[in-house]
Amino acid sequence: MRHGNGQIRAPRLLDAPPQSPHLDLSPLRAYLLSMAIRPILTVPNPILKQVSEPVDKVTDETRALMDDMLETMYAAPGIGLAAVQVGVPINVIVMDLARDGEAPQAQYFVNPEILEDVEDVQPYDEGCLSVPDVFDTVERAERVKITYLDYDGKRVTEWAEGLYAVCIQHEMDHLKGIVFIDYLSRLKRDRAVKKVMKAEKLKATG
Repeated sequence: MRHGNGQIRAPRLLDAPPQSPHLDLSPLRAYLLSMAIRPILTVPNPILKQVSEPVDKVTDETRALMDDMLETMYAAPGIGLAAVQVGVPINVIVMDLARDGEAPQAQYFVNPEILEDVEDVQPYDEGCLSVPDVFDTVERAERVKITYLDYDGKRVTEWAEGLYAVCIQHEMDHLKGIVFIDYLSRLKRDRAVKKVMKAEKLKATG
């Protein structure tokens, strides 16, 4: 997900010091350097319409994927990313809702579920890394009670509200094969897809 105005902070997890020929890589630095920025799929890629599969267990492989996703999200930049957006259709999401000037506040969600929501809805001008440079208003529940496994595989159950509620609902839609433009009129959806396809074609041709 991307803020509606398209202007967000882009913190970096990876700002490693220059390599010294006299020092071996520390385990931490080696780990950070192993993180990778993955390509983000854009509409109308059919993978984005796939329903993601549950994760059996949070493993080192799951954590490596989440690390890559977070670095990819920061580089985009965005505030939320689902695994299917990088071509891995499993129930994994990363987010960071820290404001400008705040330290990064990475969040990790494995197999997230909405247990309860409120009737009140809030409109929010949403954007999406899979639909770049397209923004429109979507209404979502103001508060949702969610449960998920965190980075260490521990169960977390909590209420999300405000931007947190909007972002987690947006990202969980991706896990069901839904992109935010699916809530718009057919005319707006078609325009959005054509705009993205044109931009991707121009990018490919240089």
